[in-house]
Amino acid sequence: MPRTLHSDRYKRLCQLLVATRKRKKLTQAVVAGLLHKPQSYVSKYESGERRLDVVEFLDIAAVLGIQPAKLLTQLS
Repeated sequence: MPRTLHSDRYKRLCQLLVATRKRKKLTQAVVAGLLHKPQSYVSKYESGERRLDVVEFLDIAAVLGIQPAKLLTQLS
């Protein structure tokens, strides 16, 4: 089984998070501030350099105002 950090589905998840952030006209810095994290945190998960765990994903979804389950259905 390939490493999931660089799987097609994980890359798609990152792309969806970026697209959602941009569609809502939020900068990485704004999202980071709402998460109480540095801007580099957002940059790293968006680029796939840093892997998100489930709790982090839920926090990001909340900040972006999206339902996690709806986003995940786009990965299958």
